[in-house]
Parts: sequence; C-alpha cells; structure tokens
Amino acid sequence: MEDTEVTPPAALDLSRLDPDRPVLIAGATASGKSALALRIAREQGGVIVNADAIQVYDNWRILTARPSEEEEKQAPHALYGHIRGDLPYSVGAWLRDVAPLLKGPQRVIITGGTGLYFTALTDGLADIPATPPDLRARADALLRDHGLDALRAELDSDTLSRIDTQNPMRVQRAWEVQTLTGRGISAWQDDTPPPLLPLERAQPFVVDLAKEDLNTRIATRFAQMVSQGALSEARANLPDFDPAQPSAKAIGAAELIAHLQGRLPLDQAIDRSTIATRQFAKRQRTWFRARMGAWTRISPDRPRA
Repeated sequence: MEDTEVTPPAALDLSRLDPDRPVLIAGATASGKSALALRIAREQGGVIVNADAIQVYDNWRILTARPSEEEEKQAPHALYGHIRGDLPYSVGAWLRDVAPLLKGPQRVIITGGTGLYFTALTDGLADIPATPPDLRARADALLRDHGLDALRAELDSDTLSRIDTQNPMRVQRAWEVQTLTGRGISAWQDDTPPPLLPLERAQPFVVDLAKEDLNTRIATRFAQMVSQGALSEARANLPDFDPAQPSAKAIGAAELIAHLQGRLPLDQAIDRSTIATRQFAKRQRTWFRARMGAWTRISPDRPRA
C-alpha cells in the first residue's frame, strides 16, 4: 500500500521558482535531490544547506553521499561535515545552526532526507531539555544490552503512535526525554513554539520516484561508493570506530568495518548495506507521505543524488 504508484510527478521547472524565497527539497536517499539543489544554486544563486542528520559528520563523506569537493566549488554549501563524528547532534542543534542562514544575504536551498529536520523547520520544535551525558550513557547501555524493545516498553502509547518505532535514534531520544522530564515526547511536541520558516514562506518540494527506480539507484550508488573510495574511508575510520558513536549510524559503516576486520566478505557487506539502504528509503518515503502532504511532488532530473 505504501508503494502504490500513481501518475509520476513532473520535473521542476526552474523558471517558476521565486529567486528570493527559500527552497526546500526533501527526498529519499539516492533520489536525485542533491543534484537538483546544485542546479538551482548554479543557475539562480543561493547557498545549499544540508538537512541530513548523518551528512553533518566530518568522517564519512563518500559513504553518506555528501557533496564532493568539486561540487562544493560550484556553489556555496553549509552544514555539511561540520560536526565531529563522536559528538551528538540533534534536530534542535540543527535548527540553531540554520537560523542565521535564514537571515543571511543569500537565499537558502535546504535539501536532505531527514524528514524531522524539515517538519521542525516548518512546523516548529518543542523546547525539550538536552539529555545529560549520564542519562545518554544509560540509554546507550540499555539499547546495547537489551535491545530496542527495552526502550519501547517504557514509552507511553501516544509517543509510540507518533515516532518511528523502528528507528533506534528516535526511540532512544523519546526514552531519554520521558526518563528525564517525566513527560512523554508527544506531550512536549503538543507545546510547540512558532516555526523558524512557516511552509507558506518557502517553496517546498519532495523528489518522488517509483520504488523500483529508487531501488535501482540505491544499488548502483552503493557500488559506486565502494569504487570511489568508501572502503578507504572506512579504513581511515577503523582505528577509532565505535558503533555507539552517532556517525557510526551511517548506512554501510558497520558492514564495511566488519569486512576490514575480516568478519564479512566484501560482496556480503555491499549486499547488506544495499538492503539496509532500501529499508531506510522506504521509511523516508513513508514519512514524506504521512507528514509532508502539502509539499509539491516532483521527479528527479539528474541521475546522481
């Protein structure tokens, strides 16, 4: 049901864009959103702003499909690779980083696949207290030793109905909030301040394409990542790799590290990473359809994401 296809959307006509209003481009991994953002920036000007929760980290460029150095020379980019891989980074931190860019001299072109970033930007975000390090350590240990079910079991039903209960980051954050404040994250969300960028002040688009086409792109791109140096990138991360680090959640990181440690053949590492990417893309598409119905659907116009 989630993947029932209708008439494919049309490609974006850049001549219809208002060059003074922010552009928002969401899309699943490998959908072509980054190429579109770059084309807009080259032809109309603007700064491309990252809205991907993993591309903020500095230690995985190839594996997270961050813009290449050559692409970064073609247009200004912001909030890519600006956080150390061992540091936590929240949607609240992202909003604080985005705020001055919205007031800057250049029109922003915000693109990425983290739906929560976009909805927080356009709908507002509850002012939830940050998680203390000792509580984060407890949550990490609970997840590591007892699994996701142990965290989910302590969440209230309203929270469970609102979050992606298969996403460890979202479940752990909800558990931390409830444990710290005594209120479910859903209650905090109901008490939300005004958004930084109301949707009506932006030009919002979701790059959408058929599941089969997206899966083909995903398989092709992951193979390209390996040929372009993702394995060397993993080797550089190997000495300090810790699966508990935020950046270690990059899809394919654990698999490539396992290969380098002699625990997994390369072809299996690639296959597992490709399957995990397809599953992640399905969750992204579900979020976009459920939470971003007012956004304009467009088709990709370039083969590279």
